[in-house]
Amino acid sequence: MTWPADYHMHTPLCLHATGQPVEYAARAVEVGLTEIGFSDHSPMRQDDFDNWRMKFSELDGYVEAVRQAQRDFPSLVIRLGLEVDYLPGQEDWIRELAARHPWDYFIGSVHYVSGGWDIDNPAKLSRWTGLDVYEVWTDYFERLTLAASSGLFQIIGHADLPKKFGHRPDRDCAPLFERFLNGALKGGAAIELNTAGLRKDCREIYPGPELLRRAAEKRVPITFGSDAHAPGDVGASFAGVVQLARAAGHTHWRRWTQRQAATVAL
Repeated sequence: MTWPADYHMHTPLCLHATGQPVEYAARAVEVGLTEIGFSDHSPMRQDDFDNWRMKFSELDGYVEAVRQAQRDFPSLVIRLGLEVDYLPGQEDWIRELAARHPWDYFIGSVHYVSGGWDIDNPAKLSRWTGLDVYEVWTDYFERLTLAASSGLFQIIGHADLPKKFGHRPDRDCAPLFERFLNGALKGGAAIELNTAGLRKDCREIYPGPELLRRAAEKRVPITFGSDAHAPGDVGASFAGVVQLARAAGHTHWRRWTQRQAATVAL
């Protein structure tokens, strides 16, 4: 079968990944992918914002590394993207980044909730202690909905990330999911099926079955991503996740070329 594109891959510039883009491309060819995309963590205005993203001065070098992979693997379609954190008030910075290169797509992700807490950071796992999990999820999805509806992103990344360490609400999240999916429709954004969750404590793709099913019912488009942080992650668990997508009611995925969408049958 022809696999969907793997649009979520990192590089050593994020300080927590290994392998150069040419190595990821080689792995993609090995596992039978015909299209991939790089989406490393974008820089912030301040290089010391956190310790898991490239510096602004490294952005052009990142682009050149992806271009080198394109030259070295001409038979493999390689897209140029970024994973860009959405934080309220940073919209102008995102627009500045968008104007710097002919990007194929931006993945909009929420890692930070109120109080400057990056909820998926294992070094800050103790901050979950004593908190109302549903309140954290609500805070997270409020920001994710703003990101999805902003029109700044082509793809929304790992849409239920707060479950990474196994923190799941005991209350119904349907209202959170509905607002988010409506935001994605408003903003023209796809949501990704991210297989990295299978490698985390939650042992489940992002997003989980209910959100994935609701997305199909609303005809919110999807993309696929391994969230690869090493060449061996490329295309990880794609066979299973394609089956999950079909079982949830999805029949197509979305391809991005210079931020323009095309629909491809699964």
